[in-house]
Amino acid sequence: MDLQLKGKTALVTGASMGIGRAIAKGLAAEGVKLCIAARRKSLLEALANEIAAAGGSRPAVVEIDIMPEGAPSRLTRAALDALGHIDILVNSAGGSKPAISIDAPDSAWEEAMTLNFVRLRQLTHAVLPGMIEKKWGRVINISGKSEPERLIAATPAKAALHAWAKGLSREVGKHGITVNCIPPGRIMSEQIRNKYSEKFRAKQSAEEIPVGRYGEPEELAALAVFLASPVACYITGAVLPVDGGLRRYAF
Repeated sequence: MDLQLKGKTALVTGASMGIGRAIAKGLAAEGVKLCIAARRKSLLEALANEIAAAGGSRPAVVEIDIMPEGAPSRLTRAALDALGHIDILVNSAGGSKPAISIDAPDSAWEEAMTLNFVRLRQLTHAVLPGMIEKKWGRVINISGKSEPERLIAATPAKAALHAWAKGLSREVGKHGITVNCIPPGRIMSEQIRNKYSEKFRAKQSAEEIPVGRYGEPEELAALAVFLASPVACYITGAVLPVDGGLRRYAF
């Protein structure tokens, strides 16, 4: 299938490792010109070199921490300087810390909401005017489960993300822009390896994941690249898990 992505441009956050890295590589393989952003410049440069060595256009690299006030605006300006315009935005930066107690300080809740929703929303809103002007755009959010298994500060942020994305999709659909969310299941990454032991991963794979294993970043990236394409023009406002069947409840 020709995804009709050659010549498009994309800004990918959280691109230094894991899911964001795999999505960047997948888009580059389809001929997309990239700006990749994350906190670790050395990893971004390595990715840029890898893409260039494979015959793709070398991505622009932006070393940035998305958490400080004003970071989304700075990143948007840097990406526009590098690309000229942004057709595709992949919001892959984010994270989830372990469960917290009911007496956790407000700062823990605010940090999770800022990282997983507020900054993502601000970056998207900064990029949208250019998409509206061109009458075409794709916003893809790498989100997470919004049905809680325990008290985790990131969970309400993911629920807010899903609700915001649905509302936004209804607002911008008339401009040829789609907005979708992909909640990962257990996708192998640095974060997963640090969080879960090999013994736990094997036990969960056998007992809870219907396909019997953790996923690979490239398996989620395949969906993201498709959603970024003109071919996926009638898919918007959707929450599409890539989790091997792990999800138990409806969103």
